[in-house]
Amino acid sequence: MYPAAEKRFVRTNRITIIVLFLVIAAGGIVRSTGSGMGCPDWPKCFNQIIPPTDVSQLPAGYEEHYIEGRAKKNQRFAKMVEFFGFPEKAEQIRTDKGILVHEEFNAAKTWTEYVNRLVGVAAGFCLLFAAIFSFTYVKSKKSITVWSVLNLFVVVVQAWLGSIVVSTNLTPWVITVHMLLALLIVGISIYTYFKATTLRNKNILVNHQFVGFKILAGLALFITLVQVVYGTEVREHIDHLSDIGTARSEWITSIGIHFDIHRILAYVTLALVAILFFLIKSRFSVLSIQAKYAWIMFVLVLIQMISGIVLARFDVPAFAQTTHLVIASLLFGAQYYVMLLLSKFKR
Repeated sequence: MYPAAEKRFVRTNRITIIVLFLVIAAGGIVRSTGSGMGCPDWPKCFNQIIPPTDVSQLPAGYEEHYIEGRAKKNQRFAKMVEFFGFPEKAEQIRTDKGILVHEEFNAAKTWTEYVNRLVGVAAGFCLLFAAIFSFTYVKSKKSITVWSVLNLFVVVVQAWLGSIVVSTNLTPWVITVHMLLALLIVGISIYTYFKATTLRNKNILVNHQFVGFKILAGLALFITLVQVVYGTEVREHIDHLSDIGTARSEWITSIGIHFDIHRILAYVTLALVAILFFLIKSRFSVLSIQAKYAWIMFVLVLIQMISGIVLARFDVPAFAQTTHLVIASLLFGAQYYVMLLLSKFKR
């Protein structure tokens, strides 16, 4: 079906998408276990390629050294934030002394964060190879090459932002931007995969417009993204409640409006996805790729709802936190791919 060079790109891109979701899963584990500051520097960990396993292996005076380095980086970041029109955020970075608070060494947290970084490096190499292999489409479908190369630049920005997450000691809004940028990278990879697979096999596309379907799919996708933002806000409140010693059983009831909005959006997403699922089932063959991914999307939103209920009813267990984040990311990917699959066949 595909020439060898194109097959190589499609295969690499498929692997890249899988690895990107693994990166998000690893990030979720880091978040739920509180391992985000397991490595106080970046890109190395305690200035070592292989991190220490015992406190005796730590560099002498590393606390002061890393705090000083983070302070300088934060000042540069604050200038950039102010330049882009967010003076209040910049001032927060400059004046919040909690950003530079040192965290005691914990080998388990250090290695959890280190593995997360290794998976991130693997994703970076996958995106690099995808960008290189995309040049086979320069003449036949230039947009694939353009977006693949652009994605490589986006992941470089993401890596830099990861260092900022560390230097600002997990500042909440920086983590939110970090998460949204991860979804952007996933989205670009899915888009280039879709364009590459439909270039030679347009039969998977529909032969007439489903404008209403695409609008509904786009609306559901947008609500999911908004829900992700509110989900990170909920997580930030939980971190704060944990830091001030609030009992775990009181976390959900203490969050307030952000949790209420997040929960309402969850039901809205469920309703939109369910409607889209049944519409696709009624208009497409059960064997079509549209029906297949509609099923995947519907199952994912149900699992997402169940994980959310577990979080709310059972005092936010760590395993459910990671599950909730990963399923949300997979749901985003499935919704976006379904929206693309509703595109009209063009000769």
